[in-house]
Amino acid sequence: MTTNKILALKYRPQEFKDLIGQEVMAETITNGIKLGKTPNAYLLTGIRGVGKTTTARLIAKALNCQKNTDKEIKCSSEKFCPTCEEIINSNHIDILEMDAASKTGIDDIRELIENSKYSPTSAKYKIYIIDEVHQLSKQAFNGLLKTLEEPPPSLKFVLATTEVRKIPVTILSRCQRFDLKRVSVDKLCNHLKNISAKESGKISDDAIRLIARTSEGSVRDAISLLDRALISQSISENNLIEEISVRKMLGLADRSKIISLFKEVLSGNEKEALKYLKELINDGIDAKIFLNDILEVLYLFSRRINLGSIEKDMTISESEVQMVDEYSKNIDMQDIGLFWQLTIKTIDDLRIVGNENLTLEMYIMQLVHLKNIETKKEISNNNITNNENPRYKSLVGENIKEENLETNLSTQVKNQLKNTDQIKTNPIKNLTSEIGKTKIEITSFQDLLDQAKKEKEVELKFDLERNVKLVSFNRGKIDISFNEKLNKNFIKNLTEKLLLWTGERWMISLSKNNDAKSLYEKNIEQKSYKLAEFKKSDLAKQMEEAFPDAKLVDIQEENND
Repeated sequence: MTTNKILALKYRPQEFKDLIGQEVMAETITNGIKLGKTPNAYLLTGIRGVGKTTTARLIAKALNCQKNTDKEIKCSSEKFCPTCEEIINSNHIDILEMDAASKTGIDDIRELIENSKYSPTSAKYKIYIIDEVHQLSKQAFNGLLKTLEEPPPSLKFVLATTEVRKIPVTILSRCQRFDLKRVSVDKLCNHLKNISAKESGKISDDAIRLIARTSEGSVRDAISLLDRALISQSISENNLIEEISVRKMLGLADRSKIISLFKEVLSGNEKEALKYLKELINDGIDAKIFLNDILEVLYLFSRRINLGSIEKDMTISESEVQMVDEYSKNIDMQDIGLFWQLTIKTIDDLRIVGNENLTLEMYIMQLVHLKNIETKKEISNNNITNNENPRYKSLVGENIKEENLETNLSTQVKNQLKNTDQIKTNPIKNLTSEIGKTKIEITSFQDLLDQAKKEKEVELKFDLERNVKLVSFNRGKIDISFNEKLNKNFIKNLTEKLLLWTGERWMISLSKNNDAKSLYEKNIEQKSYKLAEFKKSDLAKQMEEAFPDAKLVDIQEENND
């Protein structure tokens, strides 16, 4: 057998016992061969790189090996028989491999069926291995049906696919199916360590762990990534390969940096958050990979909040666990949900936005905008616990009257008007084909909120609830005032969305009416008022007498419907 410098081929399993993570399947197939209970056709399914084609060749070797008996499989890597050697080298005349991705038509299948009528030349069985079988055409599948059901005694089929759902049920019913599982990170790590030791490679456990996690259960991908890492080592004078080097090689972000970035987002520190982002961009981070890493961090936060401390496993370091434990105190599930939706939306935006770096910067600024924890908590606590005129007192309302905020609002009004003028002079582009396809009737401010929620316009919905103060609402015209946190492009965005949803142009006018309140402010005032009124009731006084050390902070109404 010729040696191969490519590790994925060099360490390709040559016996069933060498398959990683597929022990049950290997035992079932070998038992069937020993007992002489072999199906007319095998169907091997699983993701790329878990060993489908390798298993197909192992089946071909086991069925045709000259050393094997009816009760025992004797051929081994110590000394293969001539037949097995030829199969390994892909030059056995009776073992035919066909790539269905390039030969999809009925003519190819007719040729295969015609050749199947002839007996094997030297082997016990003629075996057809059809890879990516799901790519065969409907006519090709139909042509294969009869032969699969009643093939000649000396003919066996081995079908392999990554998309088993695309295979007709009539084909599935004629095959013995085996599902190859994703290989666990633990098993991949052990396998990679063994290969690295055989290749005299110097690579850290953390680097191997990262390679195993990145491969997503694919043995071939894991070995190929290890091969790349070891090649880079040979160029860098045999220095130990660390995790940071592998991250740079793969274009992955340092997860500890991402968690630290989130710390700044949760603290409302936009400048520092953007600084971390710039470092990651300079490290060569891929935008989509970065956003997927964000989703993973959000998952870790949610797991920490809902399930308690994260146990150290093969995918997260101890220092990262400590960071998640510390920072998760400053985030709740509502915020995680908002962040998750915004991240998914940004991933979709990457497909249509040319400048990925600017998209990521806007994304980080939106995160900070969505979540300023300390400010939110301060507003909530002050309004719920303050008993001095709870019906009319509002922290947000008071802040608006401050002189420094009036200056900011004045500037923001100018920006909003500027964007409005831009809309008038530059007609909305790229929407012509979409406008009015499904007209939506929006007759109230609540209808507008519901539509924003339905379309997953997270930022727009947030502004409508928190930062917009409705003065009047009429069909085609909305009169609003707003606070200092309103997105500078709010009017432009709202105008575009209304045109897209309703098929009509709406006028958004800015009012100087400071008496109007946002939905968020109204809800807080309502809660405060209800709480104050309840504290005057006899029930509240009884509760205070029964629990003198307790403090009433909120009441909830039960819905009996």
